Amino acid sequence: MKLKHSYFYTLREESKTEESTSGNLLTRCGMIKKTSSGVYMYLPLGYKVIKNIEKIIREELENIGAGELLMPALIPEELYVSSGRSDAFGSDMFRLKDRFDKSYCLAPTHEELFTIAALSKIKSYKDLPFSIYQIQDKFRDEPRSRYGLIRVREFLMKDAYSFDKDEKGLNDSYNQMYNAYKKIFTRLGIDYKIVRSDTGCMGGLLSEEFQAITDIGEDKLVICDECGYAANSDVASCTLLTKKSDENIKIRELVKTPSAGTIEEVSKYLDEDKDKFVKTLIYNIDDKYYALLVKGCHEVNEAKLKKILNASSVTLAEPSKVEEITNAKVGFAGPIGLDVPIIIDNEVASMKNFIVGANKSDYHYKNVNLEDFNYILTEDIRCITKEDKCPLCGKDLIFKNGIEIGNTFKLGTKYSKALDLTYLDKSNESKYVWMGCYGIGLGRCMASVVEQNHDDKGIIWPMEIAPFKVSIIIVNTNDDAQNDAANYLYTELKSNGISTILDDRNERAGVKFNDADLIGIPIRITIGNKINDQLVEIKERKKDSFEEISLYDALARIEDIIDGE
Repeated sequence: MKLKHSYFYTLREESKTEESTSGNLLTRCGMIKKTSSGVYMYLPLGYKVIKNIEKIIREELENIGAGELLMPALIPEELYVSSGRSDAFGSDMFRLKDRFDKSYCLAPTHEELFTIAALSKIKSYKDLPFSIYQIQDKFRDEPRSRYGLIRVREFLMKDAYSFDKDEKGLNDSYNQMYNAYKKIFTRLGIDYKIVRSDTGCMGGLLSEEFQAITDIGEDKLVICDECGYAANSDVASCTLLTKKSDENIKIRELVKTPSAGTIEEVSKYLDEDKDKFVKTLIYNIDDKYYALLVKGCHEVNEAKLKKILNASSVTLAEPSKVEEITNAKVGFAGPIGLDVPIIIDNEVASMKNFIVGANKSDYHYKNVNLEDFNYILTEDIRCITKEDKCPLCGKDLIFKNGIEIGNTFKLGTKYSKALDLTYLDKSNESKYVWMGCYGIGLGRCMASVVEQNHDDKGIIWPMEIAPFKVSIIIVNTNDDAQNDAANYLYTELKSNGISTILDDRNERAGVKFNDADLIGIPIRITIGNKINDQLVEIKERKKDSFEEISLYDALARIEDIIDGE
């Protein structure tokens, strides 16, 4: 690619519309351009990075025998209704109608269509197992698009699906894909962790996420370096922090706490330790109201609640509804006398003589115990904290931020049952197919690489996904010797399969150097006045030093650098 007559530009100023490092740098590099909230163009350099990511994915999936296809993005909504996911996606799904008033949607995922495709092949156990995949756009109506390519409304995704006759087969296919993913993300140069996660609206038996470790990551990861335990904080198991109380049970006491609706206010007013407080939160769970009890210092984990109750929707009740249920102002809810089901956290089950709201404005109860109210369930329903220990080995936990770049699901028979995907076994009995689902977000991979690989000058692309491996800079384009040498080397590199940029623009050398650093090409060759001595300068983007070498030895040296990556 010769820059003088190519579509190429860079921006000197920071982007005012991008709050992430990757979004800012990719925009300044002219690799992406925002067209509306959460929707981006991939411009020539950026598209080359995406195609290089695709190449790695295809190679690793072909190595495990997965076949590539392409699904439509426009799908009849009735398919999502039949699988139960139209309601699960809710307002996140883009919906539309055609001229015949038939309802369609823009695909958020493609489990339903892949199941239909499998129906065309699968008749008996002899047709299993197999895996198929696509790389295609997905659409989600994100309420708050942000962080450049990390949270968007239209995104490029690799989604793969495996089909097996039983759970053992699913486990084998899952492990094959799991290992392929590790190779993919290693080749992409991403520092990642694999964590257990919530199955969410996908459902199924198991979900694991491949998380790029970055400060900007929206997911909170819980990691134990001692035993390898790793989980998304949404599903991380909480250890019991409260020792079983050996206190004698005291007499319950109603106390007035005027205008003290927070734990801090009540603690100060009653001169009691905050550790004695239990808060009662009213939740709307699938249009039924529940009271959730957790220690005052803890928060309810809504993802755990969804899993425990097999619920689609978990939200805090509206203040007006809380007042209706408790007959008190917000801040004075408690479990005694409530006419809704009560679920208590494991920590609360270990407490005695605790303090709760009295369901009466300006009043609390002291010395409350489990015998004072009815509850339907005791479970781990709280968010994990830095005080918690590893649930496997008891050691300290590490908390990091991550960007979810890939996920793997053991779907089991959820979608095959919903869409009647069956096969005949050796006994000629009809059985449901076991499915696995595996996704990779290509834009998120691109953004994660930039978040992890940059400096104050710009991006530092890993060799295998860089838009070009080499950039040749002509210091003085009016010098025939420099032009001739640059074009000679450009032709040599290209003929040997090395993707190369030739910066032949009529710009100052400093501008060219800055642009080369900004766009992050791994190897820079500078051709200046020393070309009269047949010398060129080679510099790697990730290093401060450079070396002078003969023009005619440059190809061999560059091949050595590339092979050493």
